[in-house]
Amino acid sequence: MTDDPAEDTLHLAKFLPHPPAAVWAALTDPELHARWWAAGDVKPVVGHRFTLDMGNWGRQPCEVTEVDPERLLAYRFAEGSLDTTITWRLEPEGKGTRLFLTHAGFDLGSPLGRQAYEGMGEGWPHVLDRLAEVLGEQPPAADAPSSGAEA
Repeated sequence: MTDDPAEDTLHLAKFLPHPPAAVWAALTDPELHARWWAAGDVKPVVGHRFTLDMGNWGRQPCEVTEVDPERLLAYRFAEGSLDTTITWRLEPEGKGTRLFLTHAGFDLGSPLGRQAYEGMGEGWPHVLDRLAEVLGEQPPAADAPSSGAEA
C-alpha cells in the first residue's frame, strides 16, 4: 500500500452526444437522476444536504461542495461511512459533452473502502451507460437551433 492519494481515486470519462445543458439536467434534476443512478433530492446548491437511495447499500448522505452550472458539480458522498467525494465535470465537445467523473477519497486500508473502490470501479461504467440511455430518451431541448446550419 502506498501513500499516493491518486490511488484512492476512480477517474472515468464519457462522450455524450448531448449539449452540456442536457447533461447538467440529468445530473441535477432528481427525477432524471433517479432514472439513471439513484433516487435523491439532489440540487446544484453549495451546502445542500441530500440522501441517495442506493438500494441494498442503504441511503447515503451527501452534501454539495462545489457548483459551476453546466460545468461542475461536486458533493461529499456517503458521509460517515465511505466519506468520499464525487465530482462531475462537463466540457463541451463538438455537438456534445465530454463528462468527466472523479470519485475520490476511498480508504483502501479498510475492508469497506477497498470493497467500495473495487465495486464502484466496475459499476461506474455501467452507471454512465445508463446516463447515456436516459439522455437518449429525452426530447431535444426547446432552445435547440432548428435550422440545418452547422455551428
